[in-house]
Amino acid sequence: MLISTLPVRIYYEDTDAGGIVYYANYLKFFERGRTEFLREFNIEQDLLLVENIAFVVKKVEMDCIKSARFNELISVNTEVVSLRKASLLFKQQITHESGELLCQATTLIACVNLKKMKPTAIPAEIIEVISRAS
Repeated sequence: MLISTLPVRIYYEDTDAGGIVYYANYLKFFERGRTEFLREFNIEQDLLLVENIAFVVKKVEMDCIKSARFNELISVNTEVVSLRKASLLFKQQITHESGELLCQATTLIACVNLKKMKPTAIPAEIIEVISRAS
């Protein structure tokens, strides 16, 4: 599968009083990574919203290994490890610019119909595009 890499600079707002990244902000970095992964396939989530389709987080397992600090440069690496009819399983890693692993997560994303608030099939063109990359 294609691995998408998003560089992120750690800003003061990302850190706690000690200058290290507050753990919940890793979830924000992972979200950005997934959005950019989809964007690399020309999948724009705002266009899906117009069709009442959204990708929502169903489950996250995150392991914080080492802290990132203020002003450091990190990379958010994202790949799809499983593609099903109505869900995507992402594996993501955040690494320091030195290459050291800082945090990793697996995130199960469900495709939902926003009007019904129920799972729905991922549009065929999205499945086709992502499948071709594997």
